[in-house]
Amino acid sequence: MKILHTSDWHIGRTFHGHATLEALAEVLAALVAQVRENDVDVVVVAGDVFDSATPSAPAYTLLTDTLVALHATGARVIVTSGNHDSAARLGFQARLLREGIHVVTDPTGIGEPITIEDADGPVRFFGIPYLEPAIVRQHAAFQKPAFQKPAFQKPAFQKPASPQPAGATEDDGRPLRTQAQTLARAMGLVRAGMAEHPGRTVVIAHCFAAGVDATTGLEREIRQGGIDMVPVSLFEGVDYVALGHIHGRQALTDRVRYAGAPLHYSFGEQHKPRGSWLIELAADGAVDARWLELPVPRRLVTLTGSFADILSSENVAAHADDWVCAVYTDDLPQTEPMRRLRERFPFCALVQHEPLRTAAVEERSYTERLRTAATDEERIDAFLAHVRGGAGASPQEQELIREVLDDRTRAEALV
Repeated sequence: MKILHTSDWHIGRTFHGHATLEALAEVLAALVAQVRENDVDVVVVAGDVFDSATPSAPAYTLLTDTLVALHATGARVIVTSGNHDSAARLGFQARLLREGIHVVTDPTGIGEPITIEDADGPVRFFGIPYLEPAIVRQHAAFQKPAFQKPAFQKPAFQKPASPQPAGATEDDGRPLRTQAQTLARAMGLVRAGMAEHPGRTVVIAHCFAAGVDATTGLEREIRQGGIDMVPVSLFEGVDYVALGHIHGRQALTDRVRYAGAPLHYSFGEQHKPRGSWLIELAADGAVDARWLELPVPRRLVTLTGSFADILSSENVAAHADDWVCAVYTDDLPQTEPMRRLRERFPFCALVQHEPLRTAAVEERSYTERLRTAATDEERIDAFLAHVRGGAGASPQEQELIREVLDDRTRAEALV
């Protein structure tokens, strides 16, 4: 069976204030083409389909168009909700969808697989929507472990294993507080379903698995909103685990992978390829994974250096059509840097001032420096150094300060 693993479409997300819907439509059209060209049997979308709990009408239109196009290839489609999605809004039309498109948003149905047959027998797909502990713990299915490992007596000569932290690898039966506990409870439901429905197994989940490499300022920011670490050991015994939430592709094991987002949504992602995993699941459950690249509608680049160097003709010729993050290292802030940058780089999205100079440690306080200043010119210079990280007045500024002070002196003399 051929399975295409994708995730984190984030339909409706903006990129530094710029709409991304058109670019994402182009990328998703390429993904549909890959499904057709590779004779994919099942497309799995592992959460964060929308970027907002209240998607716009055009966001719904893009999702509908993409699902219809995927269905037209002959592939089955399984979609789960992520932490950005509203499960209710994503799943409100699930019963109206045509046969072969499955939207999984109900946590009480985790133990019931979506079964898809191939020449080698059934493959059981268990979709786990994003689970908020405070919400799902009210459901009866999550109030006690659904599956317990059979008791096993270790031989007398075998050294007993060191105790695991509570909830580290399996359900400890306590009230749900964390993602690790909640997903352990969900995997208990999955394992009960696996026991009842034998066959090859695929699990789809949206979580922050231990050991992943996150994008600075992106996924970790979401994690602080409630997604804590989930041990990979929770997924032991499953033939393939399709994960969502991390925006860069990663293989935690041969059987546990993140596909990442199909579009770049942050400059921190600029060096991470965009694409999806093509998984071939053999009759015995063996996994063969191949990466399928997706097009990048507009490249992302970070230009670092002095403001003049960033605006050089060479940079403009190479990056005029790219999304640009400009990090200029001049000692002093530039006047209207974004306006000046966009005159040369129409798609400049971000500008940052990171001076190379490291201000010398000043043992005296600002008040003490003012007390020792003998002239107004020295007082102004001390103030500028205080507010600009040690950079006092430049020669041009010193000349301007002297002119202003001289004008003030002459004006006072005429009073």
